Amino acid sequence: MSGMVNQNERARQIWVEKVLSKLPAGSKILDAGAGEQQYKKYCNHLNYTSQDFGNYKPEELDNGLQMDKWDYGQLDIVCDITKIPVDDASFDAILCTEVFEHIPDPISAVSEFSRILKPGGRLIVTAPFCSMTHFAPYHFYSGFNKYFYQSLYPKLGFEIIEMTPNGNYFDYMLQETARLPHLMEEVAAGSLSKLHKWMIAKVSSLCAKYAAKPNTTSELMCFGWHVVAIKK
Repeated sequence: MSGMVNQNERARQIWVEKVLSKLPAGSKILDAGAGEQQYKKYCNHLNYTSQDFGNYKPEELDNGLQMDKWDYGQLDIVCDITKIPVDDASFDAILCTEVFEHIPDPISAVSEFSRILKPGGRLIVTAPFCSMTHFAPYHFYSGFNKYFYQSLYPKLGFEIIEMTPNGNYFDYMLQETARLPHLMEEVAAGSLSKLHKWMIAKVSSLCAKYAAKPNTTSELMCFGWHVVAIKK
């Protein structure tokens, strides 16, 4: 199951690494909502600063999908993402990946990014289109359509230069089908029958077949949108 579910993450990592590699050497970048700073390794050519509120503790709550363990490491800035204690126009780029759904007021966060980015600076964002409850109790939105960015960003001084869907409807269904055996066994309090396993395998096979075909179903459903915008 993990391989299917992680298709989302693998595609996102490839995209983020590619976008970061194009930033000029020495650029000052803020990893906003950095978590465990998984993208720091792609920033060796950059002047990297990490920020997070630093309060997630998976051992304190068992609701939804939780990490087994969590280690922020050494964060450079610990604060609310909507009130980052730096001067205006402090950074050449801001990276914010899979964070918006965990912010009570993501619009204020984007406004703060606009304040601390230099004119011409780049805002690099990924967020889920649809997500199950995870990182509880810090999960406030199930996801964001592309129209969220298209409506909000221009109002806050950004021009979108890239908007790429991560996967499509069938990729998403393949991911969720991969979760079915575990979730069904939890509900049934036992193992699935051979018939159930065969049915799930058939659905997975069909989803994989159609996911690989050229299609426009990303507009209906995808893992999330990958967005790059320039501060005007």
